[in-house]
Amino acid sequence: MAKTSAVERNKKRRKLAERYAAKRARLKAAARDQKLPQEDRFAAVLKLAELPRNSAAVRIRNRCEITGRPRGYEGKFRISRIALRELASCGQIPGMTKSSW
Repeated sequence: MAKTSAVERNKKRRKLAERYAAKRARLKAAARDQKLPQEDRFAAVLKLAELPRNSAAVRIRNRCEITGRPRGYEGKFRISRIALRELASCGQIPGMTKSSW
């Protein structure tokens, strides 16, 4: 099990990213728009820098929903490879069986 503080920090980042997503996208679009005057583009960059760092989507770490493990993450199921194997062996994931040959 991962440290509770790391899991909670990641949850906070997800919430912040969701809250600021529209504002961040609007400011990024304004900063990239070549048709706007340079002053307006620079002002958009400064406003973007004022937003909280944790509101950026890049700072979110994919973690297992069950254990909080940050490595070996299976995106389709949102769990780690270890949790996936245990659930598949128990037959709790529909259509997935342990391979044997």
